[in-house]
Amino acid sequence: MEIQSVGIIGCGLMGSGIAQVAAASGFEIRVVEISDEFLEKGIGRIRKGLDRLVKKEKITSEDADAVLSRIQGGTSVADLAPCDLIIEAVTENLETKVAVFSQVREAARADAIIGSNTSSLSITRLMTEVEDPTRFLGFHFFNPVPVMKLVEVVKTLATSQETLDSAFEFTRKLGKTPVLCEDRTGFLVNRLLIPYLLDAVRAWENGTGSKEDIDLAMKLGCGYPMGPFQLIDFIGLDTILHIAEIMYEEFKEARMAPPPTLKRLVMAGRLGRKSGAGFYEY
Repeated sequence: MEIQSVGIIGCGLMGSGIAQVAAASGFEIRVVEISDEFLEKGIGRIRKGLDRLVKKEKITSEDADAVLSRIQGGTSVADLAPCDLIIEAVTENLETKVAVFSQVREAARADAIIGSNTSSLSITRLMTEVEDPTRFLGFHFFNPVPVMKLVEVVKTLATSQETLDSAFEFTRKLGKTPVLCEDRTGFLVNRLLIPYLLDAVRAWENGTGSKEDIDLAMKLGCGYPMGPFQLIDFIGLDTILHIAEIMYEEFKEARMAPPPTLKRLVMAGRLGRKSGAGFYEY
């Protein structure tokens, strides 16, 4: 199926980013939020992102207006009934996502493709909430969506090849590069990244090196743009903790267990850049 219209549930950081790049790629977008207030915040975030591109002379003001004209907003999942593709992009909480998909089941067309933008939750578990599992899959976009080129496309045992083909075609039309993943906790990137970040925290806890030296060593020794502590602060300590807990629950491997310091920093409200302090002060 050729995807032309896209529904997005959630207009937070991820949802607004997906809406922006999809609208910029010519798709007709319908985005829904739980209230007009949250919807306006999300649309405002898209507007600011486009304004930045105009100031950098990457697009014209006319281009920005055209992108915004392709985005419609609402507060009911029922508004997404005409869409060819519906992507859920709400908070990373299983109960919340299950509740959303119970509404999608009632609203979506029988031939619509349904996707979840989750970074760690089971696509198979979410699949059980929709009418046709063959048309369900995961889309893991990376933050910030307008910048990051990778999308992990996650299939279940039930996902049809036709659905995967449509998803890959859609992803490429966004200017992104899709990679195919089986439904395993963490998918590809987080399956490798999270244990690395947790190992860095444990190396610091046991005195192998200072945070500063560990960051410097990984940047200069491996060519990484950020050291592990800088990256944890950028992603958010609470996000890292949440993903680590889900991965440990799935695999029961000691290296996936969240280190004590990470837990205590989150309890203390030191969540990284977004809170002004994490492993470092900002």
